[in-house]
Amino acid sequence: MTPTVIATDLDGTLLRSDGTLDRRTQQALADVEACGGMLVLCTARPTRWMRPLAQATGHRGVAICVNGAVVWDLHRESVLEEFPLEPHVAREPGYWSRWPIPDGTIVDVVHALLAEPAVKLMLRHERLLADALLDTARAVAGHLAEFTHSNSADGLLEISAAGVSKAAALASFCEEHGVGSEQVIAFGDMPNDLPMLQWAGHAVAVANAHPDVLAAADEVTASNDDAGVALVLERLFAGRRAAAAR
Repeated sequence: MTPTVIATDLDGTLLRSDGTLDRRTQQALADVEACGGMLVLCTARPTRWMRPLAQATGHRGVAICVNGAVVWDLHRESVLEEFPLEPHVAREPGYWSRWPIPDGTIVDVVHALLAEPAVKLMLRHERLLADALLDTARAVAGHLAEFTHSNSADGLLEISAAGVSKAAALASFCEEHGVGSEQVIAFGDMPNDLPMLQWAGHAVAVANAHPDVLAAADEVTASNDDAGVALVLERLFAGRRAAAAR
């Protein structure tokens, strides 16, 4: 059965290692929408990083951003839904960011941020890498929030409100559109993709995926640098494209 919803992670999965989208993948995504499929980009990225992707994908579909905390309309580049953490958790001024802090970002003591809801917190450790850090954080505070990561080579965790994940946001989106999990194919590479892959009717890991993702997948495709997602989509939608051309 050809899937109705195509849900895919971005970094390490749909995008090449340099962060770009190759032409073959761009065409595969265009063919999906032309054939009536619904594209859902599922990412840990914040919405402010989505504009180049919206342009590269031709403003197709929706994006589930910051691991499910924000649902973003790629057509209009606007927020559809938000699921923030409660305001009693906040970002510390001593947190070291790997990326430039955008203009207008509040950096202050925790007490000054109590009234500001947050869609995601970041936890960094200078010695532990993400897999070990994730096990520790879940054991200590897993009942308070959702902990995950998207980079095994770094000591960085991503924290969302309890119950918030790519899987939860994707399931909600599909329910609104009358789509069951059996009609969904999902692509991923890292632990933050696992709940989504486990929920979807068909789970595909790229060849460069985390060992836990490879073990959970129904299918393993080529790597992100070898258009692995496009290879699967071309196979699944070949019949629809041929029918549309006639």
